[in-house]
Amino acid sequence: MAKVLYITAHPHDDTLSYSMAVGKAFIDTYKEANPSDEIVHVDLYKEHIPHIDADVFSGWGKLQTGKGFDELSEEEKGKVSRLSELTEQFIGADKYVFVTPLWNFSFPPVMKAYLDSVAVAGKTFKYTAEGPVGLLTDKKAIHIQARGGIYSEGPAAGMEMGHRYLTVLMQFFGVPSFEGLFVEGHAAMPDKADQIKADAIARAKDKAHTF
Repeated sequence: MAKVLYITAHPHDDTLSYSMAVGKAFIDTYKEANPSDEIVHVDLYKEHIPHIDADVFSGWGKLQTGKGFDELSEEEKGKVSRLSELTEQFIGADKYVFVTPLWNFSFPPVMKAYLDSVAVAGKTFKYTAEGPVGLLTDKKAIHIQARGGIYSEGPAAGMEMGHRYLTVLMQFFGVPSFEGLFVEGHAAMPDKADQIKADAIARAKDKAHTF
């Protein structure tokens, strides 16, 4: 039995969001094909994700110098412990399904905050004399992303930084299998939006059977 984190970063549901609609089709089909797997929905717009701020740095610093957890301030305790929970949940999963829109050439800020929370030395990667080494070498991931314009090719291709960022981070974490599934052009070609969405949902269902 595998544990799958279904990580969504959109304030809307599948009735309003193209990425969420395609993501829902993917995860529903995956559930049908893998009924014994555990699916955990991590809705980043509902989760408490502390930003890495002065309290976090202070708390981490105290722990690294040998102080006990009880010696941290209440603010430090709350933020450090929550970040640890998110990291442990992340490394405890076998598969990751990231669902995001493309906003301002990247993803919503809640996704960056979440990725910051799980990018932890000694947990998802480690430093060695030869450089950093990823520790998640037995995982696999997919990124479902909606793009209103065309970014897979043409003049805007170099401006897409959401999937590109996730690609770099998954490589950094050592994840051996990471791919993207995109629904794009629906805003640029509104007369074709329904067909673009339907085609993406069909691809998502097919991909779910082999993920």
